Amino acid sequence: MEKIKLSALDLATVCKGQNAQQAIVRSVEAAQCIEELGYERIWFAEHHNMEHIASSATAVLIGHIAGKTNHIRIGSGGIMLPNHSPLVVAEQFGTLETLYPGRIDLGLGRAPGTDQVTAMALRRNNLNTAFYFKDDVQALQQYFENDDPSEKVRAFPGEGLDIPIYILGSSTDSAHLAAELGLPYAFAAHFAPAMLAQAAEIYRREFKPSRHLKEPYFIACVNIIGAETTEEADFLSTSLHNMFAGIITNHRRPLSPPTEQPIYHGIPEIERAVHSMTACTFTGNEKTLKQDIYDFAKRYQVNEIMTTNYVYDNQKRLESFRIIKEALI
Repeated sequence: MEKIKLSALDLATVCKGQNAQQAIVRSVEAAQCIEELGYERIWFAEHHNMEHIASSATAVLIGHIAGKTNHIRIGSGGIMLPNHSPLVVAEQFGTLETLYPGRIDLGLGRAPGTDQVTAMALRRNNLNTAFYFKDDVQALQQYFENDDPSEKVRAFPGEGLDIPIYILGSSTDSAHLAAELGLPYAFAAHFAPAMLAQAAEIYRREFKPSRHLKEPYFIACVNIIGAETTEEADFLSTSLHNMFAGIITNHRRPLSPPTEQPIYHGIPEIERAVHSMTACTFTGNEKTLKQDIYDFAKRYQVNEIMTTNYVYDNQKRLESFRIIKEALI
């Protein structure tokens, strides 16, 4: 079986009984753990107005994690570009790349990463910015690539730096754009798997080689929970499923300890909704994960697997990272 690159997505999720500071400590420990294990990268996602997620100031968190690690790539999964001026993003990530050369990734998304009221607060009541996503991506590229000293607006630090840009998505729109611009593409199958197959096919079919990328590069983000036994992995996964039930019912909770059965057991509407959202979730021991993940990667021609890890107990979470890595060696 062809070796697949392995990386991680983190939201600095707050656990029950803990606070944002402790969530960030967990993120540092996760980054240090997977760096030692040989993971490719760890990304942090931008979310706003969510009490139990501590990654809202994403660029700040990336800098903190980079300072606590040595060589693993650190990036955004992603920066929600319509919330920001491309110039500000260029300066922020130019600063990060200057501080930690050769280690910074810039993943860009079109969604607000929040509710509409908060999006209006972020965008100062201009919700039309999402319609200019392609223009903003290209403006950002131009800030990094500019070699004309007569340009009136330039990004310092940022100009002349080689910061890889990734297009993120959970639908087919972003697949078309990533293919058109010849950029790597990361799909959010960890919460929106419905269009995974269609988006992957569009991206590969329409891909146009660019000076950034000669061939398609496809990252699939999925939920993976590893343990010594499949039974234990299934038990640990109830924390993930209960968290998704809270999102679906708009009763968001911190990441909580696992339960003998999901808290929504016996409520068909919630069971179906959670099952749909978590269709790309893999649980098991090393042997089970190896087969399931390689089958998945082959089916969708995945170049890199990016795993979330919503395990409540921190030591079991770190052990899960190890088991996942062993499965893909």
